Amino acid sequence: MPIDIRRFGAGNRRAGGPPGTVGVSGKVIHADARGVISELAIAPGGRIPIHDNADTTAWFLVIEGGGWVQVGEERQRVAAGEAVVWPAGIGHGAWAEGLPMRVIVVELAGADDAWARGILEGAARRLGPGERGRVARGEGQLAPRRRAARPDPGAAEPD
Repeated sequence: MPIDIRRFGAGNRRAGGPPGTVGVSGKVIHADARGVISELAIAPGGRIPIHDNADTTAWFLVIEGGGWVQVGEERQRVAAGEAVVWPAGIGHGAWAEGLPMRVIVVELAGADDAWARGILEGAARRLGPGERGRVARGEGQLAPRRRAARPDPGAAEPD
């Protein structure tokens, strides 16, 4: 199987960017049911207006330049080497002022799965003070065991 190389960056972007953006060009690098990975270039004065993705959590990875991001009501300056999470269901946007900003946006299908990270990574529960390797006694009981029917020794063989 040949190596799959995707080109992005200058000369490979589509002018216009995502709907509603101003001064943004971009290239979708990958898209499938799991998510979308895009490269965006935001020109000075360009912006991704505040919007809400109800079904996706996104990571906004600044790889060059800098600008501003907004999540909910909070605004923060960002620069190359910083990543911002855009949670599902919360308004978010970005803009560049005097300098351009290049970003990789990784959109993940579904809401954030932070609740399952310990389980997915196989992390054990931290022991509290004085527990020393013991876990408090659990409550509950095992489900009743179903017993298989015993064969009737006087029954005829099946056909």
